[in-house]
Amino acid sequence: MNTKVSRIMLAGTGSGCGKTTVTCALLKALSMRGVKAASFKCGPDYIDPMFHSEIIGTKSRNLDLFLCGENTVKYLLSENGKDADVAVIEGVMGMYDGLGFADDTCSANHISRVTETPELLIAGVRGKSLSLLAELSGYLHFAENQVAGVILNHCSKAMYPVYKEMIEERLSIKVYGFLPPVAEAQLSSRHLGLVTAAEIDDLKEKMEALGRAAEASLDIDGILQLASSAPALSCEEIRVQQITEKPVSIAVAKDKAFCFYYEDNFTLLKRLGAELVPFSPLTDKEIPAGVCGLVLGGGYPEEYLQQLSRNTSMLVSVREAAAKGMPVYAECGGFMYLGKSIEKDGSVYTMAGVLEGRSHMTEKLVRFGYKSLTANRDNLMCRQGEAIRCHEFHYSDSDFSGDGFTASKGSRSWQAVCAGDTVFAGYPHLHLWSNLHFAENFVKKCEAFAWKSSSL
Repeated sequence: MNTKVSRIMLAGTGSGCGKTTVTCALLKALSMRGVKAASFKCGPDYIDPMFHSEIIGTKSRNLDLFLCGENTVKYLLSENGKDADVAVIEGVMGMYDGLGFADDTCSANHISRVTETPELLIAGVRGKSLSLLAELSGYLHFAENQVAGVILNHCSKAMYPVYKEMIEERLSIKVYGFLPPVAEAQLSSRHLGLVTAAEIDDLKEKMEALGRAAEASLDIDGILQLASSAPALSCEEIRVQQITEKPVSIAVAKDKAFCFYYEDNFTLLKRLGAELVPFSPLTDKEIPAGVCGLVLGGGYPEEYLQQLSRNTSMLVSVREAAAKGMPVYAECGGFMYLGKSIEKDGSVYTMAGVLEGRSHMTEKLVRFGYKSLTANRDNLMCRQGEAIRCHEFHYSDSDFSGDGFTASKGSRSWQAVCAGDTVFAGYPHLHLWSNLHFAENFVKKCEAFAWKSSSL
């Protein structure tokens, strides 16, 4: 299939250069102009897409070459970008930062090459004069890339003409504007990155301030023209059909404590026949009536431990549903919630007790990064020997992380995931487009539970 998608990638010189700020500013400016934008984030990040989604009013998506592979990345970009006026893709870390130190595999730059997407390189100018040229020159000539222009961040209106002339004359590359510091639009951070969009009371005002700044200082017409120059995306179509006789209701935990999800996972589950029903382990008394499956994603349960622990009716509801054999799929924070307890700052908080493990918060990242999972036995999601790629990002650990899968990263391997006939729960985050069979099996097991429940 060949699909015309007008698209641009905002790559950066490194983490902290302002990729998310500039991306949000551009998305908001486009929205204010009435331009329909689709947005994407390179890599496994959950938080940045939340900000994108709040601005454009539709869900942002992830593009991840390690988790999904080249064809699936191009397919998801095509499917989710084809009806938009422009697709805006935010990079990850520095534009060349990927799996390791040998090359740029799975980096933002790699994704731009695979998808033939023009890149705009975001560079901060604070504390730099001529050194900015050396920095930009290094990025432009280090390796094969699609860089077609530069955006300057933390740049004043007065200094912009000086930088622009210097860059365009000495490096022969176009500068597509700048973004000045916008004090009223500063975003707070915590241990996993920015606080989530839902936690910022004045987010609308912050984004409007960014949008006004972008409209005044970015060459938006030029950016749109550059995006339209991208060639058609070519990939093999991935056919996904409903596998259930009728839609099956699956409850999904969605609130401030559980909010880390890949939107394309939801799309896949729905195409297979799932009807997703959101609920809140924080505030609801029990899981939704009539559901035949349960999904508990990652997030920040550690920030709401007292509230989660005191909502005993919900804990009982989850525990009883699992005991009856309802299929349960849980990742990271959801996995912690299913355990006996979570310890933080010397206090222990009772959780659902579906699993035997007890979790505790840590001072540093544990088992961080990409890896592969291979099933040690048949389970809810797959058969023995089947594999799927995954990602972990957590400041916590458990005294039992499971032994249903063998996790591997390079030459190292270890046991992971509590996996049985009706439960898949562990620290790894899955992108279900990495192995469609996992999603298919989960939906089928939910349908089987629905039939079993209706016959009782």
